[in-house]
Amino acid sequence: MIDFDLTDEQKALQKKAREFAIREILPVARKYDEAEEFPLDVLKKAHEEGLLNLGIPKKYGGPGYGLIDSCLVVEEASAACPGIATSLFDNNLGAEPIVIGGNEEQKQRILGELVNEFKLIAFATSEPTMGSDVANMKCKATKDGDDFILKGTKFWITNATYSDYIIVFATVDPEKRHKGIAAFIVPTNTEGVKLGKHIPKLGQRSSNTSSVVLKNVRIKKENVLAKPGRGFVLAMQTFAHTRPAIGAFAVGCARSAMEYSIDYIRKREAFGRPIERYQAIQFKIAEMYKDIEAARLLTYKAAWEADQGKDNNLSSAIAKAFASDVAMKVTTEAIQIFGGYGYLRTYPVEKLFRDAKLYQIYEGTSEIQRIVISRFVLKGYEHAMPSLFKRDQ
Repeated sequence: MIDFDLTDEQKALQKKAREFAIREILPVARKYDEAEEFPLDVLKKAHEEGLLNLGIPKKYGGPGYGLIDSCLVVEEASAACPGIATSLFDNNLGAEPIVIGGNEEQKQRILGELVNEFKLIAFATSEPTMGSDVANMKCKATKDGDDFILKGTKFWITNATYSDYIIVFATVDPEKRHKGIAAFIVPTNTEGVKLGKHIPKLGQRSSNTSSVVLKNVRIKKENVLAKPGRGFVLAMQTFAHTRPAIGAFAVGCARSAMEYSIDYIRKREAFGRPIERYQAIQFKIAEMYKDIEAARLLTYKAAWEADQGKDNNLSSAIAKAFASDVAMKVTTEAIQIFGGYGYLRTYPVEKLFRDAKLYQIYEGTSEIQRIVISRFVLKGYEHAMPSLFKRDQ
């Protein structure tokens, strides 16, 4: 039978995350957004409370949370501030390739360090001319004995400016596309690594985004995470494990916009009565709620499949595409409900609107997710009904 109840442990984790978000994130969300500053103090507090490295197994000192657990935390953080939530969850994205593909020594060394000390780890596939087309990367990895020499530029890298480690994906030969891609653990204090300044963005301004320039960076054998050909698979496995969390980000953002809208319509009056009594407004709230509920369930399904060790590539694509669109739709409608006030910085919905757009872009655009979905429907989906054009035998 299907069970939609959270366990007592999950409810406690959700409560802890919500209290942290309201106490530590919400009061500073506007400040960091307007200043475009990195919320380092918030991340340090999250580390102290065990809310930073959610997916690191207990064997290596982490909490060993599953992806559903992580999604509970992400939704609460994102409801307070999507930008700060992105910064918080990036350690999961950076650590996941090591959890999935690292050898025992790498797991003990790097994962243990992330848990025992406050250190940040970033994830780098994107380049100035390559985003969703991971196989088209140009960052070069040249074999030199047991070592590799990295040369190239990574772009749009979350938390890069403040990271102690970056998981860098590079290719031994661009002509080989996915078959040439390898992965490396790169300490940011390595000679030849240059971390760029924060790149100004439309939304999620408190989330640090920068370039990483690699100039003949020597990577020792112990920091080779995936050999050529294995790197692309590792990147895709990582995305499948972290992509449901993007759905949770979007749900949190949308939920917050809906709740603010409910508060507003109960106080705002027009034509002699609160606008919550107008059917046009009621329908907007109903649309918000049903879409958020659907997005959350799709997100949980994708996360559950990952936790069960199932192939969740399709379900995570569906969850991300749907939830991202819901966040954009709900925040847009929230501004419409607020009217002129929604367009001002007086209320938080304009910020949520700006923050929401990114979900349709990063970790595979909404168009890429639709390609994944359409390929399955056209090639892998099994019809229950007889073919319309099948001849009678």
